[in-house]
Amino acid sequence: MIDTGFAEHNRLNMKHNNLIRFAFGLVLLPMTAVTPSMVTPKVESPQSILVQKMNNGVESLLALNQATDDKTKTLKLEADAIDAFFTKRDAPLAGLGMKMAIEADKNGLDWRLLPAIATRESNAGLQACKRVDHSFFGWGSCHIAFDSDEQAIETVARHLGGNDDATDQYYNGKTTYQILRKYNNVIKKYPEQVIHIMDMIGPEDVNAPVTTIDTTA
Repeated sequence: MIDTGFAEHNRLNMKHNNLIRFAFGLVLLPMTAVTPSMVTPKVESPQSILVQKMNNGVESLLALNQATDDKTKTLKLEADAIDAFFTKRDAPLAGLGMKMAIEADKNGLDWRLLPAIATRESNAGLQACKRVDHSFFGWGSCHIAFDSDEQAIETVARHLGGNDDATDQYYNGKTTYQILRKYNNVIKKYPEQVIHIMDMIGPEDVNAPVTTIDTTA
């Protein structure tokens, strides 16, 4: 006769052992099934992050310095061209080339516009308005005086660039031709006359290589 108690005891032991083997399988499975894509990514140290930020900062600073150097070089070329143009005419405005170039750049104007207007209006200062001081642009029809030549340049550049509330409706967002048309709407060919002087001062892009035509061929 089979001892049913003993059999039941063996059955329970086998069930218990099977459960233990299944549990071990669950524990061991993730360890043996790990793939390279499941590996935890390497965490960068604070030092490496700091070095990376410093390198990025240095690169940005170098780019800024390069842009600043390029701007300075361009302004110098423009100023030299303006002063050379004035000096050739023995004009009293010679030496103000850098001021004109800087104010034109600040107000988004063609760098040749201010010296060209001054040349058209007063022969580059040789025939400046007599009734008021430092009026070589003809600004305000010789009724507006300035404290200095520099102030005259700053004021006219600000207005022509559309950066003065009093006149922005006339000059803001306008092309060089449109600016000149508003500046003097009495003389029909005024814009063309000033633009011709601008071309005499130099090319719009002062950094453009100068090409010469071989006339000997």
